[in-house]
Amino acid sequence: MSDILQEIVAHKKMELEAFKAAKAFSLLEYEVEPLLATPCPSMRDVLMTSPSGIISEFKRKSPSKGWIKEEGKADIIPLSYQQNGASALSILTDEHYFGGKNEFIVKARQSGVTIPILYKNFVIDEYQLLQARLCGASAVLLIAACLTKAECRDLLHKAHDLGLQVLLEMHSEPELEYADFQPDMCGINNRNLGTFITKVENSFRLAELLPNDACKVSESGISNPQTVRELISAGFNGFLIGENFMKTSDPGAALRDFINEVTK
Repeated sequence: MSDILQEIVAHKKMELEAFKAAKAFSLLEYEVEPLLATPCPSMRDVLMTSPSGIISEFKRKSPSKGWIKEEGKADIIPLSYQQNGASALSILTDEHYFGGKNEFIVKARQSGVTIPILYKNFVIDEYQLLQARLCGASAVLLIAACLTKAECRDLLHKAHDLGLQVLLEMHSEPELEYADFQPDMCGINNRNLGTFITKVENSFRLAELLPNDACKVSESGISNPQTVRELISAGFNGFLIGENFMKTSDPGAALRDFINEVTK
C-alpha cells in the first residue's frame, strides 16, 4: 500500500472508531433491517445496457487538487446529473480528504434521484456497508489496493447480503486476481493512489486481462468524449467521471454536452 493510501486508511480506522462509539454496530444493523425488503436499483444492469455508461460523480474536493466545488449542493447537482442523462451516480462520502458526507446520498435521494448511486469511500469495515445501505446507496466501492484478498472477499459477500452491488477497483496487473471474487463490476482506476498520477492508458492495457463477461468500468482522468468512444471499443461499459464536470459552472449541462458528443 502506498504512503498516501496508508495515511488515508489509517485516518479511516480512526473515523470508524468514532462512528462505532457514537452508534453501536447492532443499532445500525437494526436501522438497516427494514430496508432489506426493498431491492436497490442495479448499477450493473444499467451500465450493461446504457449507450453512454456515464457514472457522474459528485466530488467537491480531492487530496491532490483541494477544493473543486466547495459550494456544490448534494440536493441540486446529483439530480441535475440524472436529468441530463447520467446512467448512474457516484457520491464521495469521505469527509476529511474529499469533502464528502453520507448525508449527501440522503439529500440526493430526497431531491428525487432514483438511478443507482455508488457509495464512494475507502471501505475497510462491514460497518461502512451498513452506513451505505442506510443512506440510500445502491453499490459500494471496494479498492483492491487497501484490502487483503480475504478482506475483499468477505466485504463483497457482506455487501451482497445487504443487497448492495460491488464495484471492485483495481489498478495493476497483480490486483486483477481480485476479479476472481466475481464482483458485479470490475473497475480499472487510471489514477495511481500512491502518486495520484493519472494515465487513461491503464484501462486499455488491463481491459483484455479481465473476464470477457465482466462489466468493465474505467475510472479517473477521462475528459474527452473520444476517449470514451475508444474505451467502449475496448470493451468498457461504464465511465466514472467527476472532476471534468464538477469544475464547470453547470455540471449537469457539462454532462449533457459530453454525452451528446459520445453518442453522436
